[in-house]
Amino acid sequence: MANEPDSSGRVADAPAWNWVDNWAPAPLRSYFRLARYDRPIGFWLLFWPCAMSLALSAVARYPTGFDWFSCVLFFIGAVAMRGAGCTFNDLVDQDIDEQVARTRSRPLPSGQVTQTQAIIFLIAQALVGLVVLLQFNMFTILLGVGSLILVAIYPFMKRITYWPQLFLGLAFSYGALMGWASEFGQMYLPPLLLYAGCILWVIGYDTVYALQDVEDDALVGVKSTARLFGEHSRTGIALFYAAGFAVWIWAGTAAGGGQVFWLASALPAAILIWIVVTLKPEDGANCLKRFKANHWVGLALTFALWIEYFTF
Repeated sequence: MANEPDSSGRVADAPAWNWVDNWAPAPLRSYFRLARYDRPIGFWLLFWPCAMSLALSAVARYPTGFDWFSCVLFFIGAVAMRGAGCTFNDLVDQDIDEQVARTRSRPLPSGQVTQTQAIIFLIAQALVGLVVLLQFNMFTILLGVGSLILVAIYPFMKRITYWPQLFLGLAFSYGALMGWASEFGQMYLPPLLLYAGCILWVIGYDTVYALQDVEDDALVGVKSTARLFGEHSRTGIALFYAAGFAVWIWAGTAAGGGQVFWLASALPAAILIWIVVTLKPEDGANCLKRFKANHWVGLALTFALWIEYFTF
């Protein structure tokens, strides 16, 4: 039957070819699917605010340089915590996922893993994230622990508000604070602006993502900005992207960025414009492709800050 779980265990919205389904050891595939390793876009989107923040720190304090070691640590942490977040989200949303065509093939609703196995896997991933976090200064550690509140409440927001994307933005953008904190041990205006810009960006791109499930979400009572905006979704996404980009420019300028940063920022702006102009809200495949394009937005904004630093 259409939309029934694939007998191979593949998840419906995973790429037709992905390394988990083709190369990962068979006993681990269900766990890797639970952590979304077959769909790496999520950990990239969690990582880019960290990289942006490290680059912003380098611009603000040139002699310190870009901290490549911390960048690697943040990447490992992003992979671990994104996987942990997805596992927790699936535990909370199992009843909803069973009713939505795109998600009922996920490991928990399809029975590939049990709740107990998922909880053990969640703890293991969280411990990896903790080991990474403990490599930083105490201010960063305390800041990171504080983010767990946002991670914990996010899965429940779609049940009570049409703005779950805002809460995802608060959690997923946290790296914008963490990168700076790891370098300075305290907070200033530029990372706060970067954080605000990333929150607006996340609301925009997660609305694009939520457009895939509008009909199913309405049937099961799940709320989202995609449902809230309705036929005005493109306009809403454009406004959040534009506001996020403007705050990013403010953040880079506040950290000491100049003409090089402004010129290089034309690239992420162009990608954001392309996403909005070519978006077809009624076409799920189109929405998924435009959502994934935000990976390049994050890379391009990080590059704009990098090139400002390297040409100082």
